[in-house]
Amino acid sequence: MAVDPGLAGRTFAPTAPYTVSAEKIAEFTAAVGCEPIDDGQTAPLTFPIVIAFRAMTDLMTDPELGIVLHNVVHGDQRFEQTRPIRAGDVLSAVLTVDSLRAAAGMDMIGTRTEVSTVDGEHVATAHATLVHRGAAA
Repeated sequence: MAVDPGLAGRTFAPTAPYTVSAEKIAEFTAAVGCEPIDDGQTAPLTFPIVIAFRAMTDLMTDPELGIVLHNVVHGDQRFEQTRPIRAGDVLSAVLTVDSLRAAAGMDMIGTRTEVSTVDGEHVATAHATLVHRGAAA
């Protein structure tokens, strides 16, 4: 099953608010093997994936889009941070599909996820490429 070509340009609804805690920062730093920052009150630069992944899940599980989850691999990821994420921040993410192209039987889905506080302060942008193997691949 190919991904719906109408997916390009689509913006998804904001994710539910996520409260960043020192405990979640500690779990993340332990999982990725980095040292705590600022007594564990400041999240590592890659922490936005925690919130961005919630938005990616909305994309990948929408039954109308034709994405088969077990046919998806993560092709690329990068982050642009406006300010550090800290314990106490309440964040939400909005994902937009920036590009969709086919190559060698695969769908390349380029996404941009804007992570902001619930008050509207931009915190980070996560860019990702998801590779979806189509039925013919």
